[in-house]
Amino acid sequence: MIKKNILHIIDSIKYPVITEKSTNLFEANQYTFIVDRQLTKEEVKEGLEFLFNVQITKVNLLTRPKKTKRVGKQLGFKAQYKKAMIHLSSSDKIDLFNN
Repeated sequence: MIKKNILHIIDSIKYPVITEKSTNLFEANQYTFIVDRQLTKEEVKEGLEFLFNVQITKVNLLTRPKKTKRVGKQLGFKAQYKKAMIHLSSSDKIDLFNN
């Protein structure tokens, strides 16, 4: 894979989701990230494996629906992202809270 392409994929991975449900899934080696809408499962897998040096066994993607936002009398839409839920092999772990 071209180095420029992997850097573009890493830039498209926005941030991890830190909610009560997602933190409970850490024990089962499942992590949730917000990613760009154009990324595919293969690109998410390659980017996160390169970034965290782990072995990913499964990737699930969920496209969030559009939400309207009202500013004054004008209607607009919030940015639309994909949510990526990844499953790691039992020997790997991502430490998100390391300083």
